[in-house]
Amino acid sequence: MLTDISYRLVLASASPARRALLKAAGIDVDVLVSGVDESVVEAEDAYTLSLALARMKARTVAARMQADPGVLVLGCDSVLAFEGQILGKPGDADEAVRRWHSMRGKSGVLHTGHHLTDLVTGRQAEDVGTTVVHFADITDAEIEAYVATEEPLHVAGSFTIDGRGGAFIERIEGDPGNVVGLSLPLMRRLLGELNVSITQLWRD
Repeated sequence: MLTDISYRLVLASASPARRALLKAAGIDVDVLVSGVDESVVEAEDAYTLSLALARMKARTVAARMQADPGVLVLGCDSVLAFEGQILGKPGDADEAVRRWHSMRGKSGVLHTGHHLTDLVTGRQAEDVGTTVVHFADITDAEIEAYVATEEPLHVAGSFTIDGRGGAFIERIEGDPGNVVGLSLPLMRRLLGELNVSITQLWRD
């Protein structure tokens, strides 16, 4: 049974895109960056890695907070699976350029791990959103110009769908929000597992 408590969401991520997506959905969030070292987490595939990172972020932030009633901590992390590679954020501009030379005209699978923790009950729910991304066959000049904006240097897979990179995505299969960094339908299902309705997070 769903409760009638008003809930507050704490986002364990510095991502402005995730925050903007939640705000557009009527949800105000507090941001508390986990500060975890993502490089210490290893996994055999992008799906598993995305969930492990999301879980680590959420649990790290939850451990720093008091058990306030109605507070939920959400951790998310996105990783691109492309031709057997696991692609997070590129190390530098040269790497971003190399990636785009490989990805153009092809497709990859973007996995976004989601982990929710209820601070009072300690209950947790988690899952991974998966979206197939088909990249346009863009030119060398377009790649150089895009990387020069520095936009692809700060995101998993070296691309966005909600910024300049959106022009270079031919189509997707799945939830576009998942590519931005957070799937609202998936979050709604996870909230349901914690007996919370997403409407309880809507601001007045």
